[in-house]
Amino acid sequence: MAPTLPAMVTQADIPERHIAMVYDKPGAVSLRQQVVPTPRPAHGVGIKWVSSACLICPPCLDGADGCCLNLKISGYYTPGTFQQYTLAPAYYVTPIPEAVPSPVAAPLLCGGLTALAAMKKTNAPRSSWLLVAGAGGGVGHLVCQIAAKAYGHRVVGVDSASKEALVRECGADEFISLEEIQGGPPDQNTLVDMVRKLSGGLGVAAAVVCTGHLAAYDASLECLRFNGTLVVVGVQEGEEAPIQTASPNTFLFHQRRIVGSSVGNRQDALEVMALAAQGIIKPCFIQRSLDELPEIFQKMEDGKLLGKVVVQVPDTLA
Repeated sequence: MAPTLPAMVTQADIPERHIAMVYDKPGAVSLRQQVVPTPRPAHGVGIKWVSSACLICPPCLDGADGCCLNLKISGYYTPGTFQQYTLAPAYYVTPIPEAVPSPVAAPLLCGGLTALAAMKKTNAPRSSWLLVAGAGGGVGHLVCQIAAKAYGHRVVGVDSASKEALVRECGADEFISLEEIQGGPPDQNTLVDMVRKLSGGLGVAAAVVCTGHLAAYDASLECLRFNGTLVVVGVQEGEEAPIQTASPNTFLFHQRRIVGSSVGNRQDALEVMALAAQGIIKPCFIQRSLDELPEIFQKMEDGKLLGKVVVQVPDTLA
């Protein structure tokens, strides 16, 4: 059992039953039952979006924790962390380095973990051009940091104009605003044309799409060079629709590929914390109180948030 400290919330994290919401939670161990080796009391640990995976099914044995056949997601049919104490399986919590404060660790337990796992799936050679769609979002800004600062890639970030400063601060070499794309002539200044021009004419080695908008997937696939990889991260909302540019010929003649990446595994979580402890990555976040949740969700819905929101759970709820 761990007392909860700051918690992180993202859009649509609304459970179907009356249980405590949210995941991505650092805390400290206060009570343990010695069944398996467990963290010592008062040791900092984190609960991830995947609150537990069985570790024995075929996906788990292949390192695909997010595809676990016995998956438990924090806040969905499994109590989340908007509470002072929460239960978590000792074998699946992530140790938090002393150099990483709890408010910094919280966004990394989902956004950072997702960003690193996505980067690993790009298979892009070091110093390659990389496109990040939704670069100023909670996951996107961490993809930019990991790509530029840990992998040495040259990054083209795409998002609304209001997020340019954040995206460049996170390591992007170039920035393309959505307003610039949407406001130009129909046959000019398209995302594909602009990305190819910035990347020397060939296109990017990989594109990580962190938004669920279908148009982002359509354009990003066309931005790839030969042997390029499109990494699917953004969740498509509403009625599902296929990527319009994903014809067989684009894969055949350009040797492109598409790969999905929902979340990382336990090893990825340890690596993300190590990057944070070394100062290589640092999530952009604001801290808010529990009673500000309605306002937070509204800003998420309106797309007006930069990075993540860390919610401070009080020691005593009124």
